[in-house]
Amino acid sequence: MIPVSLGEISIGGGSPLVLIAGPCVIESEQHATELAGRLVEIARRARMPFIFKASYDKANRTSGTSFRGPGLDEGLRVLASIKSRHRVPILTDVHESSQASAAADVADVLQIPAFLSRQTDLIVAAAKTGRVVNIKKGPFLAPDDVRHAVAKAVDAGNRRVIVTERGTSFGYHDLVVDMRAFPMMRALGVPIVFDVTHSLQLPGGGDGVTAGLAEYIEPLASAGVAAGVDGVFLEVHEDPSRAKSDAQNALRLDKLEALLERLADIDRIVKRCEAPRGEMKIRG
Repeated sequence: MIPVSLGEISIGGGSPLVLIAGPCVIESEQHATELAGRLVEIARRARMPFIFKASYDKANRTSGTSFRGPGLDEGLRVLASIKSRHRVPILTDVHESSQASAAADVADVLQIPAFLSRQTDLIVAAAKTGRVVNIKKGPFLAPDDVRHAVAKAVDAGNRRVIVTERGTSFGYHDLVVDMRAFPMMRALGVPIVFDVTHSLQLPGGGDGVTAGLAEYIEPLASAGVAAGVDGVFLEVHEDPSRAKSDAQNALRLDKLEALLERLADIDRIVKRCEAPRGEMKIRG
């Protein structure tokens, strides 16, 4: 596997585990800025490379009355301020092809949301910006189906692609993570990230909101890292009960440092034991 480079951060190819974390959505400039600062410090103490994640618009909420965020222009201004102030790479998601160029002016990683992972024009637009493209595997896709989404980015001239697992639909209001998916997708030759907190959603399981099972974050994250992922994706909030999005599956900030220490220990064991893997070819 050829690692994806992002400044001083290297994702995949035997590099140390990378943390992608932040609030689900920008709730306010002050909240996002303060939380980013605390996450930077925690990641630094854990000696784990860190990318800050937050959405300027949550366009796929269960209910039309749910909080969506500040929108493209204001959200990108906030993310640019956080990037400058805390000197941290930024990941944010894009929902429309027309957003890719503006988002790329600020974000280092453009994320394709899981429910849009087959949208060709969106993937191509994100890829053509030259930014790292993080494709979230849709909960309706088998692991080997992701190669087609990756090929769309590669065919557009961008090999800086990572793929994120976030669970597979398992009946009504439930997701399950198949640990076989991680080695299957790593065989594509791209870095694989595990979105632990979204995998613990109960989509639409509340009254017009998505419910979740945050109490299982630690065991699920540990299992994923043991399976050999290259990064973990965690939505974090200092008080999840007050979060404006994904409240029931977010990790409490005060639990993050201990979890990172555990995951880093597991990752070191995996890296020592890991043998070279065969890779499937992606055209381009």
